[in-house]
Amino acid sequence: MRVTLEEATPEDAAAIARLRNDVADRLTRQHGKGHWSYASSEYGILSGMKRSRVYVAWHDGRIIATLTLQTKKPWAIDRSYFADVKTPVYLLSMAVDVESQGQGIGRQCVEQARAIAERWPADAIFLDAYDAKAGAGEFYRKCGFEEVGRVTYRGTPLIYFQLLL
Repeated sequence: MRVTLEEATPEDAAAIARLRNDVADRLTRQHGKGHWSYASSEYGILSGMKRSRVYVAWHDGRIIATLTLQTKKPWAIDRSYFADVKTPVYLLSMAVDVESQGQGIGRQCVEQARAIAERWPADAIFLDAYDAKAGAGEFYRKCGFEEVGRVTYRGTPLIYFQLLL
């Protein structure tokens, strides 16, 4: 299945929150309670749209993937671990519908996020992932991201990844 990211609208917020909550519930059932267990709300999604760009991928009239990009450094990122670039973009969150996982949709979303970042223009994509069984570290490695550090931020073990553009 081929998907295309498009910028989300406020009308998409409830569906994005449902998708993120379904993914969080699945991770919690599989790996126990953790930082991935947080609940998303429509209000939280709308608030995020004010400071970030939220993208969605549609299939058969429903959102099957979402990711968020922004140019402002998130609170959990320590820039000293990353390459010294002029204009990084931060990938804040990504989720693929539980029914659609394992079909290459996440990889397509990362490829499209890269293209979006290059058009901004950005020099790199930086992100953090949970350093736990529920984390996506292996996924990001397979997508070409380089691990640049491991940290614990407010009790949460994280892996820092970068993709130089």
